[in-house]
Amino acid sequence: MSVQTETEPNERGRSATLLPSSVAVKRVFGQFLVGAALLVIWQLTYMTGIVKPLIARSPGQVFWFFIRLCDDGTLWPAFYSTLEATLAAFALSAIVGVILGIGLGLFPRVEELLDPYISAFNAMPRIALAPVFVLIFGIGQAGKIALAFSVVVFIMLVNARAGIRTVDRDIRLMVTVANISKRDMFVKVLLPSAVPSIFAGLRLGIIYALLGVITSEILASRVGLGQLIAQYAGTFQLEGVYAVIIVLAIVATVLNTGMAWAESRILGARAL
Repeated sequence: MSVQTETEPNERGRSATLLPSSVAVKRVFGQFLVGAALLVIWQLTYMTGIVKPLIARSPGQVFWFFIRLCDDGTLWPAFYSTLEATLAAFALSAIVGVILGIGLGLFPRVEELLDPYISAFNAMPRIALAPVFVLIFGIGQAGKIALAFSVVVFIMLVNARAGIRTVDRDIRLMVTVANISKRDMFVKVLLPSAVPSIFAGLRLGIIYALLGVITSEILASRVGLGQLIAQYAGTFQLEGVYAVIIVLAIVATVLNTGMAWAESRILGARAL
């Protein structure tokens, strides 16, 4: 009997550890099937001629164009340029936006004064200001980073401010009654409560940073994935356009997955 009571918990422990991995395998397999189904639909759409021949390209044509881009060295300089500008714009936006958002959340009277102007600047179509950014910063990396920063910084600011506001009033009252210092209140109460909202802004911001950089590259840039899209679209090489778009979709997925992983690690560590 003693042996059975010792082995049964071990078996339950093994099954519990194997369960998450089996679920992950099933999820990945399901995602693979969805991707395969999309490729089949794409190929059938091309073969049946539902889409106009001028813009229709088969998966095979796009794949071989992608291979050519990799072989002749066209893709990688553009990829590195876009990724570098995206990460730089994201980092700057995260630092500035989170600091400003937390500051506005902590000082509501200052926020009341600045809120109309923040809303007005946030509502501005920054894409329309792209020529201004080009004139100020040029068509290099600085111009791309500036345009993306102008888009993403408000996302960070709004989410950080909302995170500070989410702290329950009863908790604030209890902390005030307990005569806790303002520093401890910020470090131990306000900031931890704002972390989920800040990470929501980070996950959204990394995607918009990429979109801002790509938009800037399409409008005016020496190098970048957006510039490749503009070049191939101008010469009606649609297989090239689709190949670069798929690369961008993969990059966005990887960046978003990385942010989700960092969020789970940090929030999981806080829970412990």
